[in-house]
This record gives sequence, C-alpha cells and structure tokens, in this order.
Amino acid sequence: MKTSKIYRRRLSMLNPGKILLCLTLLVSLGACEDALEENPKFIVVENFFNTAEEVEAAVNAVYIPLRGTNYTVYETTLECQADYAYGRGSWTPLHEHKGLNDANITRVAGLWNAFYLSIRNANLVIANAPNGTSISQANIDKNVGEAKFLRAFNYLQLVRNWAGVPLRTEANMTQNDLRKSPPEEVYTLIVADLLEAEQKLPDQASRVGKPSKWAAKTLLADVYLTLGQYAEARDKADEVIKSNKFSLVPVQSVSDFQTKVFGPELVSTSEEIFYLKYTRQVNQGNYMLWITNHPSTNLFNFGGAYVVYGFTTESFYKNWDSGDIRKALWQPVNIGLGANTLISAKFADANAISQQGAGNDDPVYGLNDVLLIYAEAAARAGNSVTPEAVEALNRVHRRAYGKVPASPSTVDFKVADYTAATFIDRVIQERAYEFLYLGKRYLDLKRIGKVKEAIKAVKGIDVADKHLLWPIPVSELNFNEALDPATDQNPGY
Repeated sequence: MKTSKIYRRRLSMLNPGKILLCLTLLVSLGACEDALEENPKFIVVENFFNTAEEVEAAVNAVYIPLRGTNYTVYETTLECQADYAYGRGSWTPLHEHKGLNDANITRVAGLWNAFYLSIRNANLVIANAPNGTSISQANIDKNVGEAKFLRAFNYLQLVRNWAGVPLRTEANMTQNDLRKSPPEEVYTLIVADLLEAEQKLPDQASRVGKPSKWAAKTLLADVYLTLGQYAEARDKADEVIKSNKFSLVPVQSVSDFQTKVFGPELVSTSEEIFYLKYTRQVNQGNYMLWITNHPSTNLFNFGGAYVVYGFTTESFYKNWDSGDIRKALWQPVNIGLGANTLISAKFADANAISQQGAGNDDPVYGLNDVLLIYAEAAARAGNSVTPEAVEALNRVHRRAYGKVPASPSTVDFKVADYTAATFIDRVIQERAYEFLYLGKRYLDLKRIGKVKEAIKAVKGIDVADKHLLWPIPVSELNFNEALDPATDQNPGY
C-alpha cells in the first residue's frame, strides 16, 4: 500500500516530459497458451510513446493494478456486503454493516490506490500517444480508446463505492491537490470517455483480453443503467445484442459451467465481451479460487481461504429452484460453522500451479450482462413488459436450466405473467443468480435503493446511510491538501 502510494505521489509531482516510468510490458493478455510475461523497462517519456509497440506496452501497464489480487479482493469485498453472503475472519465486519474496521479500511485503501494507479497509467497514454513520431493515427486512436475505456472503468468503481472523488486526468496529472468532484462530474467524465472509446476502439478486439467497441458499448449501457438513463441503457445494450457477435455458451451440467464457461483452459468464449485474463503461471493466475475454496472441495489444489460463504437455511438459497444448474455451483461445505454452509464452486482448477496461479479468467462483462441490462432497462424505460425484454431474460434463464439459450423452452417466462414492477424484480433476482461471487449483487442493491431492505430481511441488521460508502484513505487526505479531513471524508470514518 505505502509503496504504491509514494510512487503515485512522486509521479504526480513531476513534469510528464521528465517522468522516469516503470512500464511493464505484458506480452499477451490471453489465458493458457497466451502466457503473461512481465518485462520491466525504465524509459524516459519523450523517448517512449513513439511506436505502436511502445504505446501498446504503456496501455498494458494500465491493467497491472487491476490484475494480481486487487480486482479479486474488490469483488470479494462487495460480495461480503451482499444480502446472501458472509465474510470470515478479517472480512467479518463487511457483512455486519456497522462500518469498516482497521483491516478493511486498509483493504479498501489498497483498492483506491490500485484504481488511481491504473488511472495514472491511462492518463500517460492519453497524454502522450498522440505525440508519437512513428505510429499511425489508427494505432493512436485504438490505444487512446483503450486507455479511455479503462479510465472510465476505474472511475466507475471509485464513484460507486466512494461517491465524490478527485478527478485526475491527463490535463491535471501533475497537480497534487485536487478537490473532491461530486459524483455528477465523475459520471460526466466516464460517459465522455466511453463515447470516445466506442468510436476509437476496433470492431474486433486486437487480441484476446483487449476491449472492442462492443465492450465500450456494454460498459456504457451499465453506466446509463446506474444513472437511471434507461432508454439510453436499453438502446446501447440492444446495439450489442443485435450485432450478433456474441452468444451464450450452452451448458447441461455443473461441470459444463466449470469447464465451458469459467474453465481454466479457455482462451476465450463466444459470450466474452470484457474479461480480466489469467493464466497458469506464478502470480499471473486468478486469486478468486484461493479466496473462495475450502480444502475439502478438491476444486483447487492449493486449498483455499473460504473467506466468503452463505447458508442453505436462508431464503435466497431455499427459494432458488433446484432445477437451475447455477444453484449447484454453490455447494454445501462444512467450514467449521455447520453442514449448512455454502461455498462457491463456480471456479475450479485442479491443475493450478500456485495460490495465484489458476487459469480461470474473471468474467467482468459478457453477453449475459448485456441481456439482463437490456431486459431491466427496457422495462423501466417504457414502464411495460415487452416481448423483447422477456426474450432477453429468457435467454439467460434457459441456459441456466440446460436449455438452448436462443430457442423457446418449457422454462420460459411469459409477458402476460408480469407487470413492469414484478418483471424488474425478476430480472434483479436473475442477476443475483447469474453473477454470484462476481461482486455485482451489492452494487445492484445500492443502485435500486434496496440495501437496507434486503439486509434487514436476511440478516436482521439495520444499515445506516453512512455505511453505504467506503472511507477515503488517510494517505490520500494527508497527501492531497485540497481535501479537508473534517469535511471531505465520507461520513462515519
């Protein structure tokens, strides 16, 4: 934590033309066959950013703070705050919703630093790539588009969990002291970045793990949904669906989900839109397997920390139809709290090479996201249930029951059975099932204003408003003199 903070502080105080960068070239972002290799290079800015290869190396450095353990820790932190999940050990205060203790304050401070370091690296690309001397305009556009996509992605995580935050861009990255911008300003930058990324990114990703314009459209649809701009969210998601570039992978068993959808040996799938890519290589694998597994599951050959879990006795699990294959991806395992404890079996890699050496990718956005965003946004935009919205929901639902996703089936929902309100509730529930252990449920509950209701119903806890946000790190408050700890810190910390 401290090292990355000092590194960011030193960078922010120097002229970009004189910064001595430590840029890490990720030779490939693919999984399995496309191994990830790190080759640190110390390079003066004006001598870098000149060729397509140099600029791509700089773009690859934007991913570094997100990968490793950071994004997995981020997802787990969110999961522990969801209504269906609990945290074990140092993660326990997260499910108690009484404010974060020192361990979790430190944990989310590390996430803040990671997001801002990724933003810093994106800003360097955005500022310097257009000045390259031996790079085509097409390559400049592609790389700047990717950097803006990633900057928007980072700021979305910041604003959803901390609300107002300092906006650090290519225009002010040498400034130490920046005020906390209100959420509206943060979202304005996010939307602007994604609209530009949508235009500059290629129709087909340059390689596995890189975003295409369809990834930008997907992220933009998610942002519009979060902002309550439902017609825009519906239309942007519809563009992705109607492109016919993506399709859900059919499954018929738990094993199919574990191997064909989330499998460690997959390079890519037909439903992938934007995933964080991992591989069976030391410190280049998915850390979620260590976090979620229990040694008794035999799903991961390095045991597991089983820090997030659920219970078979609670309504979320009891009301889940047993015909839904996804339910069996949450397996009863006695972790010392009784036989009713549930542990995720979504990710499995019995041939991983270390705790952080599993090959499973992290499915950040796939076609399932787009379909469910469309279904919800369409119902909210028109305050009605349309056949198109129901079909989008049904495609995800059919796959969960082992049916052909694009063909009518016996498990289909019907337009006549729902009002707009009950249909939206059904979509939100489907999202909970579909994205279990991906850090989306708690953010959904915040987005629709139902955190307090859901937590009270399941855990009997009254959640205070002040506990809906994470604390701004003390290191930021000490470093950034434009922030007043007395007034700019989020309430309750």
